[in-house]
This record gives sequence, C-alpha cells and structure tokens, in this order.
Amino acid sequence: MSAGIAGIGVRMQEINRMIVGLVPRAAEPAATSGTDFASALTSALSGTTATSGASASGGVSGGQVVENAKQYLGVPYVWGGTDPAKGLDCSGLVQLVYKNLGITLPRVAEDQAQQGTAVPSLDQAKPGDLVTFGNPAYHIGIYTGDGKMIHAPEPGAQVREQKIWETPTSIRRIVPEATSAVSASGSVARPTALSGGAATYESAFAAATAKYGLPQGLLSAVASVESNYNPTAVSSAGAQGLMQIMPATAAGLGVNALDPMQAIDGAARLLSGNLKSFNGSLPLAIAAYNAGSGAVQKYGGIPPFAETQNYVPKVQAAMARLNGGA
Repeated sequence: MSAGIAGIGVRMQEINRMIVGLVPRAAEPAATSGTDFASALTSALSGTTATSGASASGGVSGGQVVENAKQYLGVPYVWGGTDPAKGLDCSGLVQLVYKNLGITLPRVAEDQAQQGTAVPSLDQAKPGDLVTFGNPAYHIGIYTGDGKMIHAPEPGAQVREQKIWETPTSIRRIVPEATSAVSASGSVARPTALSGGAATYESAFAAATAKYGLPQGLLSAVASVESNYNPTAVSSAGAQGLMQIMPATAAGLGVNALDPMQAIDGAARLLSGNLKSFNGSLPLAIAAYNAGSGAVQKYGGIPPFAETQNYVPKVQAAMARLNGGA
C-alpha cells in the first residue's frame, strides 16, 4: 500500500469517528480470569496495581510491548474489534497489547492519545511508544523503531508493521525506556534447568503427546528451546513458564502458563491445532507456535523473522536428539 492510500484509509476512520457520535462507544470487555492473572503477576513484579487509564508499568519494557504486538500480525482489521480471533481495530490492538502486559488503557484512540507522557518528536521515540494521528486522534499505532509502527490500518487490511507515512500528531510513552523482566523474587528471570530437566516432565509430555496425537519428542523439544525446562521463566517479551506461553494466549486457552501441567496441555493443544491448520507440516506448526498462525498464513511459510527462522531448526534438532538422533 502506498503512503497516500494509507493516509486515505486512516482519514476515512476520522470521518467514521465523526459519525460515530450517533453510536455509543463499545464497552471495554470484562477481563477473564487469565488476564486477571497476567495483570496480577505484572503488578506483583512492578509493585503497582492496575487502574483506569495507563497504570504504572515498572516491570514492562517497550521491547516487550513490540514483541507482544507482533503476535497479532496478520489479524484482520475489524471496526470496533477487540477480539483477535475475530479482528481488531487500531485502538483495540493497542489496548489488547498493553492489557496483555498488565497495563490498562482506555478503549478508543482519542483517549489513548492522552495517556503516558509526551515525546517531542519521532527522532526521540522508543519502541513501545504510541504514535497517534489527528486531533482528536482518529488513528493510533505502536512504534517499533526505525520509523515504523505496528497498527491495524483499515477495513480490508490486516495488522502489519510499516513505515510511518506522515508526522504523527503526538507520541506518547506509556512504559519506561528499558527494564528487565523480573521474577517474583525480584531477580532477573533466566531459563535455568531444573534438577532432572526433561525427566521431570517426561510422563506429562508423553500423556499430552498421546492425547493430542503429536509427533514424539515435540513437546519436550519446545520446552527445551523455550525455557530449558524452567517452569518459572519469564522472557523479555512477557512469555511465561515451562512452555513460554504469552498471557493473552494462556487466557484464550484457559490455562495458567506458570503451572507446568496446564502449560503442557495448553502447548499441546496449540501445536495440535497448528498441525491441523498447516496440513501436518511440522516446520510450519513450530513456526506458528513462535510467531503466531496469522504470521505463517500471511507469509505463506516460515515468517522472515530472524527469531522464528532460528527457532524452527532449534526445535527440530532438539527433537532429533530426544528421539535418539544426532
């Protein structure tokens, strides 16, 4: 899409926003138990409590915001959309990404544009900042660096990352420039092997593998690459537990990502669904676990993300070792 067409698309949203005075704003959906857990965890890590508007964000970084947003690449635009399974609009995407990380933002762009602190120019913007267009704001996205943002552009399009085509009306910083993900004890969370490693969860892996008809060794290989079998690991992107499941995904699955047995079952369901979606292709199922099904569908194969390109062969190599291969 050219910058001109993109500009037309978001300006159409401004017209819609003017018309929408006849229509009540969508109510913010009630949090599920899974998202309540994610908010409580983030609040515990940061020493804050989520409130109306932008909550304090001690344990969250801009990099986590960007990585969380990337899981929605390829999700279709739907006006008023707040459910990624059905579609998202620009402010629905922003609200969801921050909510996944325990930060509450208002529902619509014009209110989101009043949150946080102002950043003077795009040259000073950091990943995770909000970039807004119009006054009052009719469009909003998440800055990813290098003059780009992730946003839900317009009807008929999908959530994507693209160059910012005009000077934003405002830039708002919701989270600090850089922090480390910490464990509940306050120490930086790094994947470290438990005593026993894979053997600790061998029976659970075997049961879930049989239950969901997965390839032998897949679940253990994913756990090895994701967390080195550490059930308390928290990544810089906010993924949690043994199987490194994002809070939003855990909520959708109805599991606690920090409970190893629930995490294994949830990961098994995800991988089983991925295999069905991609006609039994193991590399694509693994790629979708890392980058999301939407990204795999969008690119028609393993997405061109360095992390995902490295992740797939790592998991396959771990499977080979676990199954007695080289």
